[in-house]
Amino acid sequence: MRNDFFYWLKSYLGFSRKESKGFVLLIPFLILFGLLPSALAYFKNRKAENLFLSYQGRLDSLEDLGVQLVSSPLPTFNPQDTVKSTRNQRQLENINRIPFSEADSITLQIVPGIGQATAGRIIKYRENLGGFHSKSQLNEVFGVNGETAEALWEFFEFQPGIYRKININDLAVEDLAKHPYISYGEAKVLVAFRKQHGRFTSADDLLKVKIFKQEWVDKIQPYLNFD
Repeated sequence: MRNDFFYWLKSYLGFSRKESKGFVLLIPFLILFGLLPSALAYFKNRKAENLFLSYQGRLDSLEDLGVQLVSSPLPTFNPQDTVKSTRNQRQLENINRIPFSEADSITLQIVPGIGQATAGRIIKYRENLGGFHSKSQLNEVFGVNGETAEALWEFFEFQPGIYRKININDLAVEDLAKHPYISYGEAKVLVAFRKQHGRFTSADDLLKVKIFKQEWVDKIQPYLNFD
């Protein structure tokens, strides 16, 4: 039987006798590694099941005694684990929350996760835009994720306001393209359309340029001045 198996390995797989012996020795380890994940999952599930049964037994015992539970008897199921605690509460109590529009690159660095470089990018982006009209615009700044943005609004008040608008009927291509929402190519199209068809009177006029989507027009509309 053994010789037949070695002959089969040699005929169909090209194994030498030495390679066949090594392969035979390797088979038990391959089987072991194949069964190991299933075994670990089995013992993990058994442990979780036993823990749940123990937990349920404690609940039943307490209920039999007329005890009304306000939290779990097991630390594993502590509901406080899912409650988001207010970060840096002591630090927040010691500062005056000023409007975000008044913050500079120095004061922004009080926010956890915001260093000198990130603070500089936030201020520069706010200045290039001409002000924020929505909190979500902060997520457009490179290096700012959702958690950092959420932390910033704990330290600063948000007051929507746009203090500088784009004179879309007067600016040249280069000046239009300085706004974060307008690429150089889009600026060229705007100026070319303006020269050919006259001044824009409203944001709807931008939709006459067939390549522009409604989403882009809605995004840039708050920053447009048609006077």
